Amino acid sequence: MPSKPRIGITLGDVAGVGPEVAVKAVLTPAVTARCVPILIGDLSVVRYYAERLAPTRTLRAINRPAAAKTEASDLQVLDLKNIEFSSVRVGQVDVASGRAALEYIRTGVDLCLAKELDALVTGPIHKEAAQQAGINAPGHTEYLAALCGVSEVRMLLVVGHLRALHISTHLSLREALDCVTQERILKTIRYGVAALQQLRIGKGRIGVAGLNPHAGEGGLFGREEIEEVAPAVAAAQSEGLDVTGPIPPDTIFHRMNRREFDLVVALYHDQGHIPLKLMGFDSGVNVTIGLPMIRTSVDHGTAFDIAGQLTANPESMVNAIELACVMSSDEF
Repeated sequence: MPSKPRIGITLGDVAGVGPEVAVKAVLTPAVTARCVPILIGDLSVVRYYAERLAPTRTLRAINRPAAAKTEASDLQVLDLKNIEFSSVRVGQVDVASGRAALEYIRTGVDLCLAKELDALVTGPIHKEAAQQAGINAPGHTEYLAALCGVSEVRMLLVVGHLRALHISTHLSLREALDCVTQERILKTIRYGVAALQQLRIGKGRIGVAGLNPHAGEGGLFGREEIEEVAPAVAAAQSEGLDVTGPIPPDTIFHRMNRREFDLVVALYHDQGHIPLKLMGFDSGVNVTIGLPMIRTSVDHGTAFDIAGQLTANPESMVNAIELACVMSSDEF
């Protein structure tokens, strides 16, 4: 019987819902049946939520992932002792919470790169708090890439059988349009092939969205499809890849929902985010493709408006952990 993967789970910004959904997820039998979940954060934060959500569960602080019990109902915490929950201003932007969140990420990355963890699942961080704490990156994804020494990655959103890989992420729409080039689209298609392999889907079928209404209508509504998208698709096809496009962006996700495609290449952030969040706002998973490690994440923010109220939905976190288990499995 294969050993369970050791999955690190960061608490995210402790002023938000990250710690709550992390604890709720680790209390889910489906999670503990598939992996050894290790919370990365501060014991005082986990204790606060554990006492309210599962007062009979034992909290266990560990100093290395190897010390985690593989068959245990304990909540196992890699305690960084970098913030005391009694000092946290729940629901508010705070530099101390942002600084702690970044340290959780750095620790998780270091342990993955050292092969002490099989995958990292990240809780939500607050961009303003992280910027105040010195993240020096536009967002979570870019920060992870910098920590791993990787110059280029791609963001993949997963909602059940729906998957969107973006050629760009946190840019203004004007800047994102400048990224719609044959070279970048072809490179993203190749990332898509790697993503499907990591998700244990195999070669898979990839659809590439057009940029303009009706995919340009033969040049009537723009020439990006003719000059950039179609040549990238043709180049991918010449490599033996199962790729179709450009496909009108108002129908491509409907076609994927009918299982014509295993993955859609989206040409800017909202083109992929809007349809997938519509289909699974509480259940989506964010995956970073191109890192030398496995990283999945919840696809929601810190939700300061409901932080500390014990009403946060853990479905996205549970799905992120389960997907990390699939990706770290040796079985294919």
